[in-house]
Amino acid sequence: MANMRKITYWLSTLGVASGLVGSGVQQLLRTEGEGALAPPYAWGIVQLGYPVYILTLLGVWKLLGAAAILLPKYPLLKEWAYAGLFFLFTGGMFSHLASGDAWYELLPALILLALSIVSWHFRPADRRLLPQTART
Repeated sequence: MANMRKITYWLSTLGVASGLVGSGVQQLLRTEGEGALAPPYAWGIVQLGYPVYILTLLGVWKLLGAAAILLPKYPLLKEWAYAGLFFLFTGGMFSHLASGDAWYELLPALILLALSIVSWHFRPADRRLLPQTART
């Protein structure tokens, strides 16, 4: 049972981290478009009603969040990172709903939110803020 918890934790954590790193790097390594209302990399963020410069902030936060949940120790930092991920993904889903996007536009954020919750729930005792009693 302990091995299954560990496997579940690592699979969900690596899934979230890879999603964060992939999208964070994509947001940070963009190139400016000329003369267009929105550069090619930014059409989605502009469609949602956000300024293009928010991509830099989101990209940095995503990379820092991935590092925080992957690094050993620092349980308080991890709690803050998981809270930030919750706000990031629910905010993304709400943005798509509020802008009238189709339901399937919510799927990436919903999947990463679910993986974040699973990762948080199954994290080992040394990655928790307070020691947990043994679970049955």
